[in-house]
Amino acid sequence: MRAVAARVSRAEVRVDGEVVGRIDGPGLLVLLGVARADGPDAVPVMARKLHELRILADERSCAELDAPLLVVSQFTLYGDTRKGRRPSWSAAAPPEQAEPLVEAVVAALRERGATVATGVFGAMMEVESVNDGPFTVLVDV
Repeated sequence: MRAVAARVSRAEVRVDGEVVGRIDGPGLLVLLGVARADGPDAVPVMARKLHELRILADERSCAELDAPLLVVSQFTLYGDTRKGRRPSWSAAAPPEQAEPLVEAVVAALRERGATVATGVFGAMMEVESVNDGPFTVLVDV
């Protein structure tokens, strides 16, 4: 499982022009990808890492500041561009595997007390953010 976590002052995701998820920061915009090899064991680890990631102001986390997260599924995080100009998606989990794991990460974050907004799995989404810093990190589990 892989995430790109960006510190933001605000972020939102739209589907067909309608806002489906929005956070007002400080908080994290999380683009979350699932690999074919991922299973349920990765879920609590990823949720803990994201919630406790110390990249907000003064090296604090969403858990410490009760800061929100916007989680957007992003299979393209597993695009392989080593050969040619067209990415291969062979490492990305198929939707029937990925969707329940993305939903499980969101549920695990909420169980930890996090405020979580989301996109719509599999939808064509417009993601808008105001990055703070900018400060963006990769989180691999």
